[in-house]
Amino acid sequence: MFFKKDKQASTVPVNEEVTYTPFELPSTDCKTPTQTELSDEEKKKYGKVYAHFINEKLVIAPSEDALKHDNKDTYTPLSVDEKAWLSRECILRYLRATKWDVETAAKRIEATLAWRREFGLLKMADEENTLTSSVVAPENKTGKEVILGFDNDSRPCLYLKPGRQNTKTSQRQVQHMVYMLERVIDFMPLGQDSLALLIDFKALPAGTVSNKIPPVNIGRQVLNILQTHYPERLGKALLTNIPLLAWTFLKIIHPFIDPLTREKLVFDQPFPDYVPVAQLDKDFGGQVNFEYDHAKYWDEMVLMALERRKMYVKRFEVFGSQIGLSEEDLRGEHETLKYPIDWYLK
Repeated sequence: MFFKKDKQASTVPVNEEVTYTPFELPSTDCKTPTQTELSDEEKKKYGKVYAHFINEKLVIAPSEDALKHDNKDTYTPLSVDEKAWLSRECILRYLRATKWDVETAAKRIEATLAWRREFGLLKMADEENTLTSSVVAPENKTGKEVILGFDNDSRPCLYLKPGRQNTKTSQRQVQHMVYMLERVIDFMPLGQDSLALLIDFKALPAGTVSNKIPPVNIGRQVLNILQTHYPERLGKALLTNIPLLAWTFLKIIHPFIDPLTREKLVFDQPFPDYVPVAQLDKDFGGQVNFEYDHAKYWDEMVLMALERRKMYVKRFEVFGSQIGLSEEDLRGEHETLKYPIDWYLK
């Protein structure tokens, strides 16, 4: 039942040239899903959440604890960077996640903004945050998390390889996961705002620590962050080579997994069914002869991601630095807005 490397690798020829860095764009075999047209009622609800966040009197908590205790003396207005984060699609993701409950969506967005401030994600520029590439780089020395390629629906792929765990349990491991989530979001192409997780539990002893399954409290913390602060971001999660210990871990945290998230989990299925072989690691039946070399991969991946973010911010400024600008417009190259700010009124 486990995913066999040799069996899968024999089905397609592997490229001779070694790949050390992420792909820039999805392959020609990838398709971008057609966006669902919103109903008039959904547009109205969007408009209400949008109106809440453009209110000049709005202030946001500096941390989840301050929000919990409603300590308004510490609240401050939205920064320009936070307005850039509050895109049209961002608001829609929270509305979908809350089943279009306007009040709940607004509260959850405020809670995420407070969390981002506390977690060190206040700025769009990496070097201006407290959570930077240099902080988490030691966590990725063995390549336990890798951004590489895009799935059939043009979702950028984030490989998680617990078998390459190289550090002992700490908060920095959580920071590392969040940092990689932020970077894989930077790689999202036009028309796609979700990602694919490819999780391989295969043991790789070289340079790793003995306990490769995270403690339940860390697992729950990461799961809570994913579900609470990155709603509607997970498009598909493929899991393979799952040992008994990992199955036990998954069973323990299963009750904490949102039902909608459970539907996106795929166990021990061939990865080529979900990712074009032209952008899939050879270890999973793909053609990509990928080798993780930290010196070659890490800085280049960070640079590629941040170049995309710089363009995003530049276009945000060009289009007026307003809440509710579309990620379609901010990631594109066109000169006029596809989604004007008042699109929901039309």
